[in-house]
Amino acid sequence: MVDTKKEQEREELHRAIWAIADDLRGAVDGWDFKSYVLGTMFYRYISENIASYINQGEIDAGNPDFRYEDMPDAEAEQAREGLVQEKGFFILPSELFCNVRAKAASDENLNETLETVFRHIEESAKGSSSEGQFAGLFDDYDVNSNKLGATVAKRNEKLVKLLNGVADMNLGDVKEHDIDAFGDAYEYLMTMYASNAGKSGGEFFTPQEVSELLARIVIGDKTSVNKVYDPACGSGSLLLKAAKILGKENVRQGFYGQEINLTTYNLCRINMFLHDIDYDKFDIAHEDTIVFGDSNNDLSMFEYAKTKVAMGNAASGIKKLADYVTTDIFHYGIKNGLEHLGLI
Repeated sequence: MVDTKKEQEREELHRAIWAIADDLRGAVDGWDFKSYVLGTMFYRYISENIASYINQGEIDAGNPDFRYEDMPDAEAEQAREGLVQEKGFFILPSELFCNVRAKAASDENLNETLETVFRHIEESAKGSSSEGQFAGLFDDYDVNSNKLGATVAKRNEKLVKLLNGVADMNLGDVKEHDIDAFGDAYEYLMTMYASNAGKSGGEFFTPQEVSELLARIVIGDKTSVNKVYDPACGSGSLLLKAAKILGKENVRQGFYGQEINLTTYNLCRINMFLHDIDYDKFDIAHEDTIVFGDSNNDLSMFEYAKTKVAMGNAASGIKKLADYVTTDIFHYGIKNGLEHLGLI
């Protein structure tokens, strides 16, 4: 049974979040501004996530008044290696969202401050097993873009509004993973950005109803699976629907996907984190898709794919578009095609 009160509160929260996001962009096109709002949400989430994790550990150890947010950076450095192993990343107390926001209005170099913080977060994972999940994660968050303003002062003014606006979003306590407010709000904002962008939005976001239908068709009556893979994953909605239907703990070896668009690729990785998928349970590649086809039904697919392989028995139109024509399906066509491409 649907909890009407909870659903109503959720809708009210979403309306408030969209109002904040829409107000923040000002004269900037919402589609162009989405990376700033969504990226700031992610920065807030991982800051609260790591602080909550550390604080809870100290509370459990008998130190109830401990606050990582107030800890000197020099002391926090001693825990860097262990935290990267456990969480996949590290953030100094002074670089947490709450502390950067507290000084933002008086920081004449806020754009440089944020650029440094984002670089430090990405670099914290270098050389570790989580490096691939964090590399380039903030690439689309250009603090020096004219979209934010014509001068540094104007850009910083917009960045202050961004930090305050995202801080004002009532996303609850990051510890309450069952509420999933961050991930829920993130998907809602992506839906709104895609809807307002029209056709172009469909390139990075599949409506939740479509994702759920596809996920349920694929999953069938299974209660657990080894892996979930989407070869053109966009921002990850199909992968996360599988996690929601099965329970992420019932996808034993994790979530895999690839996406050619850099912005969408970064949004997908952020989406995974915001839905509490651990760094060692997903692997999203910034790559294109290889397609095999034989009939004219595959023509539209061939138009979009980077590498196209036609089966030996394919229609002439498919062969004309193909980068390589392999043997037919009865003579190991897929295997021979993959060998030709050096993949096996």
